[in-house]
Amino acid sequence: MTSPSSDEPNEGATGNGAAGRYYGRGIPYLPIEGYPGKLIAIEGTDGVGRTTQIQLLREWLEVRGYGVVETGWTRSPLMQPTIELAKSSNTLNKLTFVLLYATDFADRLEKEIIPALKAGFVVLTDRYIFTALARAGVRGVDRLWLRNLYGFGIAPHLVFYLSIDVKSLIGRVLQSRGMDFWESGMDLKHGDDIYDSFKTYQQKLLREYASMADEFHFRVVDARRPVDRIQDELRRQVGAFLEPSEKSAEATPAH
Repeated sequence: MTSPSSDEPNEGATGNGAAGRYYGRGIPYLPIEGYPGKLIAIEGTDGVGRTTQIQLLREWLEVRGYGVVETGWTRSPLMQPTIELAKSSNTLNKLTFVLLYATDFADRLEKEIIPALKAGFVVLTDRYIFTALARAGVRGVDRLWLRNLYGFGIAPHLVFYLSIDVKSLIGRVLQSRGMDFWESGMDLKHGDDIYDSFKTYQQKLLREYASMADEFHFRVVDARRPVDRIQDELRRQVGAFLEPSEKSAEATPAH
């Protein structure tokens, strides 16, 4: 498999994609024009609190009468067991790594996301293609090739990026589940110490996310704040988007 040359037309994922439409050619047998549902992505590195915020946001939306479908990275019933098995050996090739994640995303897109958008649901996704772009970019995979690979993705209506600094992130991870091989970037051979490797890897990941923020119109949210403060901001912004004619700034506080 070769990377595309620089003079090939780019039909991959770019910030110019119209919300709710395919970035590129898309899935040919699944037209999505005019689907009433909304796609909202919560992005950020491991340990930043995405899952908690999505759970709270889902509960709030359902109380307000919205149908909500939740999906997330490596949750495809088809691919999740394969990915977990491949990662368990700690020897996964970087392109195999990328293609397994792309297959997981494609399966969830076809089986979960597109049907939900067609039915008018709000789709909350715990990480999106930007996780793939960041992780593979850190590992030296060609960025144009990556964007073309994910050209079948749908541009979200909203992307919230939970931003955090490495020092704060390390404290959270150590207090919760600890550091593992892949989240610490040990495959990149930065050194034998998992703490130092985690710090170096996460610094690189955060730079990758920052480089995408303007292009893909991330709504940057300071993830160092308390959970309820972050949730209040998410509710305010989501409410203003879904119900622009109402005073959505008066969204129910999370606390």
